[in-house]
Amino acid sequence: MRRSVTLIAVALLVATRSFSADGKPKIYLSVDMEGISGIVHGDQVSSDSREYPATRRWMADDVNAVIAGLLAAGAGEIVVNDSHGSMRNLSPEDLRPEATLISGATKPLGMMAGIDATFAACIFVGYHAEAGSSPAILDHTISGGTVHSVSVNGVEMPELGLNAALAGSYGVPVIMLSGDAAACGQATALLGNGVVTVAVKQALNRTAAVLLPLTEARKRLEQGSREALLRLPRLKPFRLTPPFEFSVSFQNSGQADIGEWIPGVTRSAPRTLTYTTPDFPAGVRLLAVLINLGANRS
Repeated sequence: MRRSVTLIAVALLVATRSFSADGKPKIYLSVDMEGISGIVHGDQVSSDSREYPATRRWMADDVNAVIAGLLAAGAGEIVVNDSHGSMRNLSPEDLRPEATLISGATKPLGMMAGIDATFAACIFVGYHAEAGSSPAILDHTISGGTVHSVSVNGVEMPELGLNAALAGSYGVPVIMLSGDAAACGQATALLGNGVVTVAVKQALNRTAAVLLPLTEARKRLEQGSREALLRLPRLKPFRLTPPFEFSVSFQNSGQADIGEWIPGVTRSAPRTLTYTTPDFPAGVRLLAVLINLGANRS
């Protein structure tokens, strides 16, 4: 009886946010790959590697564990956005049928494609730490060969921060993140202690880690997502204060050359481009343009 009362309370409290046609909270999942259970090396997240078929199944298993926990806690519609590389890593046949999959690239807002105000909450699965973190598995920010760092309003942002602020611009709070211990620590530091974090590995260096057994990792992911949804009424969206000053520093000065030509973009340092916008999603879209331009000059 107590469990039933808790689920009813969650449904009533999130009604001030967004919910599915069945009256249950609608949840958005952004899924990266470097922070998935068992993964420690770049070969494992590359589609042309012999290890990739196994790791894409691990990715699906992590996501399915999160979905199971959400359903147990009373979630309604669940949308999963494949957010790594080509964004075609999750096979529809491997995903639980209760979830809708967004697959493929290039898509608007990339890792957060499809996010809008109809969602009650957001979860980040398989995320990694920002560039320059140590020890951290495959640390980088957006594009390892192109981007040195990204900041907004003077605060350096990992991908999880940019994506949380993007969700927050639609009034959607991030309630959970999974990845290595470094990514989890950055989520807590940036988003607060209320966000549930599930560390599935502890990095020893950039390409080695102490791994949770896969069965234990999926158990913790399921428990974590269940707990995260039950916490939803107490959590607030992560919002930055406008206007938003974006700054992207590249790995080399040549990667900033073309982006400097865009109206409104200034070159604040040899490797750094800066611009200001009152609209956060527009700022994220321009950031993607600048990084793509820079990548072509690597």
